[in-house]
Amino acid sequence: MKLTPAAIVYLCLAAIGLGGTAYFNITGFTGLSGNFIAAWFANPAVSSLSVDLLVSASAASIFIIVEGRRLGMKWPWLYVLGSFVTAVAFTLPLFLAMRERHISADSADRLR
Repeated sequence: MKLTPAAIVYLCLAAIGLGGTAYFNITGFTGLSGNFIAAWFANPAVSSLSVDLLVSASAASIFIIVEGRRLGMKWPWLYVLGSFVTAVAFTLPLFLAMRERHISADSADRLR
């Protein structure tokens, strides 16, 4: 099945999100930079970004579950779980790419 242009863009963003966060997540969790969670609120600028991420990640998680179920996608909760292991910057665009693929496949099936 051919990927839509939007799906390709989402996959590129997922790759950037994974690559852009992996080093910092690994460094933070291996103790090289102190307490990872405390660092989220180290100063007002970082605190603002942390709250922004937490609220956005919560909204994205709800969207992924609701939209995945609505479209009949298998295991949408895995994207939410994956965001705790990797990053929302990876799992949200990955979900959006798979959503595009699912919608595209549904449209193709209806035309047959």
